[in-house]
Amino acid sequence: MKNNKGFTLIELIMVTIILGILAAVAIPRYTTSVSAAEAAAEDAVISSIRAGLDNYAQEQLMSGGRATWPANPFEALAKKPASYTTDDSNADADGEWTFHNGHITHQRNDNTRYKWAYSQGTPTGDNAVVGTLGERAGL
Repeated sequence: MKNNKGFTLIELIMVTIILGILAAVAIPRYTTSVSAAEAAAEDAVISSIRAGLDNYAQEQLMSGGRATWPANPFEALAKKPASYTTDDSNADADGEWTFHNGHITHQRNDNTRYKWAYSQGTPTGDNAVVGTLGERAGL
């Protein structure tokens, strides 16, 4: 009588194939969920910037009689994002937020960059208008 303990080569190959199939399904789902999480975090920062701009405009209206936005949208925030820099260029480091050439820019951890168009508006004169903050666009 032989005492065969262990796995056959076919069994090991089948397990390897099954693990490969599981990995092929799981990895794209993981990267999609990471991308969605980063987009949600960006949306939260942009939402706080919009709220800060609204508060800033209300304060300007109360103190000066005209609702205006600042030249740099991050100036309207009581607390800026931890990774905000004033290096006057597009975001070029993971997680970095900048304001450059009329755009808020952000670089995600996968090195993709996004921007939001920002306009201060016209703060003075008869045609004074509050600014605009655009939607996310690729950089």
